[in-house]
Amino acid sequence: MDYKTLYRNSLDNPEEFWADCASDLVWTKPWDKVLDDSDVPFYEWFSGGELNTCYNALDRHCEGGRAGQAALIYESPVTGHSRNYSYAELRDEVAVFAGALRKYGVEKGDRVIVYMPMIPEAVIAMLACSRIGAIHSVVFGGFAAKELATRVTDAGPKLVISASCGIEGKKVIPYLPLLDQALRLADAEDLTRILVSRPQLPIEEMHSSAVLWDEAVAGVEAVDCVPVEATDPLYILYTSGTTGEPKGVVRPSGGHAVALNWSMKHIYNVQPGDVYWAASDIGWVVGHSYIVYAPLLHGCTTILYEGKPVGTPDASAFWRVIEKHKVKCLFTAPTAFRAIRREDPQGDFLKNHDISSLQTLFLAGERCDPDTLHWAEDQLGVPVVDHWWQTESGWPMAANPMGIEQMEVKAGSPTVAVPGYDIRVLDDEGREVPNGESGNIMVKLPLPPGNLPTLWGNRQRFYDAYLSRFEGYYLTGDAGVVDEQGYLWVMSRIDDVINVAGHRLSTGALEEALITNYNVAECAVIGVEDKLKGEMPLGFVVLNSGTAVDEAELKQTLMQTVRSQVGPIATPRDIHIVTRLPKTRSGKILRGTMQKIADGKPFKVPATIEDPEVLNEIAETLEWD
Repeated sequence: MDYKTLYRNSLDNPEEFWADCASDLVWTKPWDKVLDDSDVPFYEWFSGGELNTCYNALDRHCEGGRAGQAALIYESPVTGHSRNYSYAELRDEVAVFAGALRKYGVEKGDRVIVYMPMIPEAVIAMLACSRIGAIHSVVFGGFAAKELATRVTDAGPKLVISASCGIEGKKVIPYLPLLDQALRLADAEDLTRILVSRPQLPIEEMHSSAVLWDEAVAGVEAVDCVPVEATDPLYILYTSGTTGEPKGVVRPSGGHAVALNWSMKHIYNVQPGDVYWAASDIGWVVGHSYIVYAPLLHGCTTILYEGKPVGTPDASAFWRVIEKHKVKCLFTAPTAFRAIRREDPQGDFLKNHDISSLQTLFLAGERCDPDTLHWAEDQLGVPVVDHWWQTESGWPMAANPMGIEQMEVKAGSPTVAVPGYDIRVLDDEGREVPNGESGNIMVKLPLPPGNLPTLWGNRQRFYDAYLSRFEGYYLTGDAGVVDEQGYLWVMSRIDDVINVAGHRLSTGALEEALITNYNVAECAVIGVEDKLKGEMPLGFVVLNSGTAVDEAELKQTLMQTVRSQVGPIATPRDIHIVTRLPKTRSGKILRGTMQKIADGKPFKVPATIEDPEVLNEIAETLEWD
């Protein structure tokens, strides 16, 4: 079936469409209603049905003939360690650790905080929670104590799972001092802790409420899967909120399993048995969806990678893993490829590796500029797919649906709406705009399965943040355009649109112009206050490794590029050449923080920042103002 027919069917007959998708999984009890619209606008999927995600991700495949196939490959260049787990081995370790959770009082509906580095025990912990119907909340390893404390307070966990340390490049990051401080701040010092003692930082002393992982599982019998309601939460994942208080995105068990399983074949074009690699972190939604759950639900082999695209040991890190494990599909952030390009602009490292197994590269997490996309295409010789989604959605909202129909690539666009998503562009009054005009990107309700149905413990905040802007629509928070061919162009966050003398400009369009210069590895544009024009664009560029240029001349060239590609009104107030940009650990550029620095306003150092020192460098660069 072609894309247009499938897409139209998903919107015209959603209950029939998703019921058919759900039939690929094992349900312990059939649903009463595919789409429950009894409490509009709070829709639910597969209400009355029961299943277990861990069973569908592990046991089902063991019973179906995949017991000996690799389920999880742990690849850690930072420790020099690698290990393969078959489906049977992973199921058995998960079942025993689920028994350990039970031993320490965790039951169906209880919350468990997972504060872990990228090690197999983290995946085992997540699946063990789902096995017994507990709700896990993974917090990115190395998060500051205050951020961890707010999540502990909000989730109210029965237990915490952590490790002695994480490893960032060559640095060992101790976790237990952060965990101890967080639990003190949350007034939860007596909370039971199960800890992994890593060789890089062995645990010598620990809190009286703590127990080592190996001791926790000693003598424990494996436990079976516990069916849960399809509408019960599988996990809570906290995302940043505009008020500073994190929002606990709830992921419903049934819809999540159905949507992710469907996405592997139809979007990523992978089959059971294929090797799939999402080079992300389990602390982010990509790690939840496409390191842990989706590949295992679909019977693939998934890779858990503890390393970086560069520096572990060099810019060949990705190519080595692809060659070694015969990766068919790679999913990472554009930032990773910008980093590789910056270190190896001619792709010399790639020539030493056989990556013929790779059929597709998927990029997400931020807008992918056309220049990076074309560079990746030229180097890899495979389709490069920029696709768009959010923590809240849990799976792609717009993509080139490679398993349905490979569509024309338009660099800068994530292609078309994924089946199930009725994406519209509305003006500020809630009216749909003609194709080609920019506005607020919205999704007409109901959202498809797998999307958040609420925020943990705060239904009103969910409504206010996502559903109240325009009746019957979900607010994505992004601005963009749908063109005449139905392609979506996500230009910026709504708050990244700047107003220059009454002209609304997307920072994304300006960045797209700057990155076309072959000397520029990556860039960011922010809007800064201007007494005459209200706001003015301000650019920051990072140059490719080894680039030797006249900076004044390059600035003039870049200014002219913006003038010619976007228009004279968009000419930046200035362009700064910097050594690096402030980013979160997931690779997103902290434009909002940069804007506050530029405007001389107070700001908080975000908990997600990769290296706080970069902010000082940006501040020093801006002393000209």
